[in-house]
Amino acid sequence: MKTEVTIIGAGLTGLLLAYRLQQHGISFTVVEARDRIGGRIHTTYTPDHTPIEMGATWLGTQHTTLFKLLKELKIPVFEQSMRGITLFESLSTSPPQRIQIPENQPSSYRIQGGTSTLTHQLANTIPANHIALGCKVNEISYDKINGCIVKTENQQFTSNKVVSTIPPMLLMNTVKFNPNLPKNITTLANQTHTWMRDSIKVGLSFSKSFWKEHHYSGAVFSNVGPVTELYDHSNYENNKYALKGFVKNEIHFDTTKERQTKVLNQLQKMFGNDILSYTAYHETLWRNEAFTTFDANQFIFPHQNNGNPAYQNGLYDNNFYIAGSETSPQFGGYMEGAVRSVQNILQQLL
Repeated sequence: MKTEVTIIGAGLTGLLLAYRLQQHGISFTVVEARDRIGGRIHTTYTPDHTPIEMGATWLGTQHTTLFKLLKELKIPVFEQSMRGITLFESLSTSPPQRIQIPENQPSSYRIQGGTSTLTHQLANTIPANHIALGCKVNEISYDKINGCIVKTENQQFTSNKVVSTIPPMLLMNTVKFNPNLPKNITTLANQTHTWMRDSIKVGLSFSKSFWKEHHYSGAVFSNVGPVTELYDHSNYENNKYALKGFVKNEIHFDTTKERQTKVLNQLQKMFGNDILSYTAYHETLWRNEAFTTFDANQFIFPHQNNGNPAYQNGLYDNNFYIAGSETSPQFGGYMEGAVRSVQNILQQLL
């Protein structure tokens, strides 16, 4: 298969880049290792069809290019509900404090229908045969005669240019390059933080929003854990009810059952026995997602090297580019960064 551009990764960056290339009449193929699109945008559904975000969730008014994209695609957003009593747990030996979040705090927003609405709507504009799922890239080669060749286990994609949108560390440790990339690039990539790598997300669905009935916002903040943050995660229509939040990374060694027990024990202290009426429990350990993270056994600070200037330049005679949220000089490691990364790469490709 020969196209002008091969895009590696069908997350927000990859799909938006494909959407923009299509608008400019430039041929492309998107190559994705997973059997689904979306990458770190991943809305899961409980048996009763309650949507729970296991990946990217919130956006704010400062995310101007993302809001502009959503407006272009006619995808509405709604404000994150924080009305009611918020619980703050400072010490394990003390009961949680009951506080009210000031109404003048900057609002966060969620996408109606789930964050995956964005990636699915982008994908729906792209012919199905231009997205190859279940194709893990093993090798990228380049020479001036043949151009760029992307090899997977069973297929080969030839193009003039290649854009990788997967996290830089994952790229450098799972893909072979011929010829080798400059050492400064491989060193940089191995010291670049991967957005979501350290996140453990949990969600519980319910048949009713008991917390609202008791004038709670559903929000929890804790210095104790295992849950460090929790929020009301009911849908826009307010007919599907859930709580969703983050768990301390330190308990990633536990089994799912052990984590679930710890989460429920903590939340039972917060909300009482109503929490035990949950209808489904979901969790995602992003460090276990082989097509997102690579375990380098080293500590990397959050957002370390995100937006590094070296990512703004092309490689292989400006025929290979490293894109994605981690490479954006503004809002690196957020959905906004992914959208801005596309703007930068598109200018260079055009």
